[in-house]
Amino acid sequence: MIQCQECQHLNRNGTLFCEECGRSLVGLPLNATIPTRAIQSDVDEASAKSTWGTAHVGQGTSLMLRFLSNDEPMIIPPTKRVVFGRVDVGSTVNPDIDLTPYGAIEKGVSRQHAAVEFSEDTLILLDVGSSNGTFLNGQRLVPNQPRVLRDGDEVRFGKLVAHIYFK
Repeated sequence: MIQCQECQHLNRNGTLFCEECGRSLVGLPLNATIPTRAIQSDVDEASAKSTWGTAHVGQGTSLMLRFLSNDEPMIIPPTKRVVFGRVDVGSTVNPDIDLTPYGAIEKGVSRQHAAVEFSEDTLILLDVGSSNGTFLNGQRLVPNQPRVLRDGDEVRFGKLVAHIYFK
């Protein structure tokens, strides 16, 4: 375990940033990148319920994301793997889909937060080791454990909420 010098939180070995406060655990200069902002979970926060939509996607099916803060949906054409996160000018690693315009920094989205993989007839959601977690219908995903996406599911990147639809 690695103990954070800032908040004393015990983090798993190999963790680069404190899971509690976001401080670098490997001695990197603090201005090298913007660490993911740690967020507090609200006890009264409404948890999502499973919508039981279809998990089947056909050939050429696109993924549509609707964010609560934006009227215009984001359409993602089918590709093998799409990584969601936020762009950071101090970092050399950028996501395929930048969530910064939707309030990603304030809502605790990591630079590389989650991925969607298009398989033969389903979509798979993975948390790729984010600081504030990826939630599918209110349940926090275990990093790198695949979960099947269904039409109508709610995905939360930290505190950034999106609803998923197949088109």
